[in-house]
Amino acid sequence: MSKTVLITGASSGIGEALALECAKRGDTLFLCGRNADRLRSVAEACRASGAVVYAETVDVRDAAAVGAWMKKSDGISPLEIVFSNAGVGTGEETEKNVRMTFDINVGGTVNAVLPAIEIFRKRAKEKSDPGLRQILITASIAGYGPLKSCPSYSATKSCVKTWALALRGMLKPEGIRVNAICPGFIRSRLTDKNTCPMPFFMEADKAAKIILKRAERNVGLIAFPWPMRLATWFLSILPFRLNELINSILPEKISAGKPKML
Repeated sequence: MSKTVLITGASSGIGEALALECAKRGDTLFLCGRNADRLRSVAEACRASGAVVYAETVDVRDAAAVGAWMKKSDGISPLEIVFSNAGVGTGEETEKNVRMTFDINVGGTVNAVLPAIEIFRKRAKEKSDPGLRQILITASIAGYGPLKSCPSYSATKSCVKTWALALRGMLKPEGIRVNAICPGFIRSRLTDKNTCPMPFFMEADKAAKIILKRAERNVGLIAFPWPMRLATWFLSILPFRLNELINSILPEKISAGKPKML
């Protein structure tokens, strides 16, 4: 059954793959991204699959712009599923890059999730049957623990992972589903720049299928592939001295440079 789906960060990577998979099942799509050309290309590909698509260039760091876009989208077709997906990889840990990573990965997530909660709560007050109301927040396997190769990235993804799971418990009595998405190495503009080994590397379309299947089942923590999840979970529960030792021998996650959009 088709849904109305909103996706931030839809111009590449997992966001693009999610949009394309949702288009195949006939969903109505509201897509945003910062790169107008890439976003236009994704929207056209989704329309070619027969989907109704509304695409708009929005910077998730602009809270007012994100909120206005989401409310406008809900007015066109009541939102059922919101993917807060926009994110960047830090690159070199310069002050500029670190601040941008926190602004987009944490601030951008807050800017998308809070309006979604407001929209869904309002609908529940106005309708006896508010229908499906689901928020999915993209974190990362890197959010399972501190990684010296990407301090800002792992910190921001740990933050949004924890927030998503806490919100899930808080909003469950209101009938609002919240799910945390923690993928491993997925093909994106970020991983295309990686120079380190990427075990269990996965194409974005396969990742999107996994996410959508588990989202339908309302799995709270959508973490995959399982060997990466197991390894990072184990790293996170080790005594800190052992964690620090293992971290010291891990290869760099990405090459130094500017932040890369996911």
